[in-house]
Amino acid sequence: MSDNFEEKLDENILKIKECQKEHSIDTCFKCELIVGCKTRKEYVDSVYSSMNKGSGGFFNFETE
Repeated sequence: MSDNFEEKLDENILKIKECQKEHSIDTCFKCELIVGCKTRKEYVDSVYSSMNKGSGGFFNFETE
């Protein structure tokens, strides 16, 4: 069963892949707009939240 953090991550993965496709790149590091990019920030934030399950500064690497 997926939690809200995973669902948000999945949404942001789709958004960032679509953005990369629109810019004809395979990684954000090739994009001149990477600094200050809202799409990338939301993706990175959702990765972080997914890893720590919203608990702040710690990651939970255990599987359920």
